[in-house]
Amino acid sequence: MKLAEALQERADLSKKIDQLRYRLESNATVQEGEQTAEDPAELLKELDNAISRLEYLVARINLTNCTVKADGKTLTEIIAEKDSLTKKHSILKNVVSSASNITSRATRSEIKIVRAVDVKEIQAAADDAAKRIRLLDNLLQQTNWTADLAE
Repeated sequence: MKLAEALQERADLSKKIDQLRYRLESNATVQEGEQTAEDPAELLKELDNAISRLEYLVARINLTNCTVKADGKTLTEIIAEKDSLTKKHSILKNVVSSASNITSRATRSEIKIVRAVDVKEIQAAADDAAKRIRLLDNLLQQTNWTADLAE
């Protein structure tokens, strides 16, 4: 199994587990003398199977991410770099937005608000971070489809 396939299955299992939780909660109580729409015991059994499979996949994915390398870095390192850049990009975009929203004064007696940062410079840094994120994402996607899941 390729890493990308395991990642897709992990996402599907997470959705399935959420749905099972909802179905279990919906069938946890019933009016006396009535039947539940679904058998809670069967739902619990299905939940246990899904969680066991998810646990297996997460362990294998994490092991794979720690051992497979792309451009001299493990996938774990690349994911950490991408996550950090995503956080930085978000902050820089917010700073640019804040610095760009300067209101004009109606009279000379009102307090004058000025920019404390170079918007052009910060926008360039945000654009660079976005580009690096795209490149890292492309590298991860390519590697996910070529790397075999660790056993």
